[in-house]
Amino acid sequence: MNSTSRNGVDSSGATQQTSPRRPPPSAGKRAADLFANYGLIFVFALVLIVFSALRPDTFLSSGNIGNLLTSQSVTALLAFAVMLPLATGRFDLSVGYHVGMAQVLVIGFQVNNGLSWPVAAALVVAIGAVVGLINGILVTRFKIDSFIATMGMGSLLYGVSNWYTGGQQIAGFNLPDSFSNLSQVLGNVPLPAVYVAVVAIVLWIVLERLPVGRSLYVIGSNARAAELSGLRTGRYISGAFAASGLLCGIAGVLLGSILRSGTPSVGAEYLLPAFAGSLLGATSIRPGRVNVGGTLLAILIVAFSFSGVQQLGAPFYVEYFFNGGILIVAVALSVYAAIRRRKAAVKAAS
Repeated sequence: MNSTSRNGVDSSGATQQTSPRRPPPSAGKRAADLFANYGLIFVFALVLIVFSALRPDTFLSSGNIGNLLTSQSVTALLAFAVMLPLATGRFDLSVGYHVGMAQVLVIGFQVNNGLSWPVAAALVVAIGAVVGLINGILVTRFKIDSFIATMGMGSLLYGVSNWYTGGQQIAGFNLPDSFSNLSQVLGNVPLPAVYVAVVAIVLWIVLERLPVGRSLYVIGSNARAAELSGLRTGRYISGAFAASGLLCGIAGVLLGSILRSGTPSVGAEYLLPAFAGSLLGATSIRPGRVNVGGTLLAILIVAFSFSGVQQLGAPFYVEYFFNGGILIVAVALSVYAAIRRRKAAVKAAS
């Protein structure tokens, strides 16, 4: 049996090959990695500090925070709906018109068809899941690009909304209080924020702790490799779209409770903020891939930033600059984060 000496030469005289030790990362490198992973947290803190100093009486008031959490709850749910297909590398451009149709139907089923709100809500959520599943089938079975398939589906859903309402608003004068209370404040916490938190926890568990979540990310990273490893990519992608549609249905029920009316023109304006939140969220917490924590932070940053700018006297059309600009920045940063993540993986493997 050969013994190895301390100088790396064994008893047979052969020199052992030892891998060189990598130097520990510098303080600057550690700081850069910390900011890359948790940059949105620092940005959110900066937003709160700046606008609190500029508008100390109103910016962090309970009324302003409650209004923001309520108004952004629908956007957050739709950002989660966008996030699931994005995890597989697919787009769902139907979410805006989908939530619009859902809020029309949940009001219409009660006002026009006399259904109780739990039954109406259950039907809307079920319809949402079916619509999402159809999107998934179009993408996986018929091989239609997700961009085209979901854009076409969104137009169809907008047509359904206008057909059902005749292009008119459905007034919800006689809606039960129990339905309207879905969007009320419980204590000091808006109920919509509670719904978003529950959905976020469920999605975090699914994506970060269960095999199905890891499979979605693998498909998004390399669908061909996922197929060769035995994953049924079509089922996972269809499931992601179905879950996206289900979330759109839930968001539509909540939006109907907030608006107390069914308006066919509502919905399209949620598309850009939802994508901006999901893509900007991919730059933090788990840089390079969409994730729940980053998405929530991104939604809060955009909401509080826009609220602060409004309180400083900015005109109404600044919102469009915000949505468009944030989306462009989010795409650029998420692409950069993905490239950085791939380089780090290659470097770690070498």
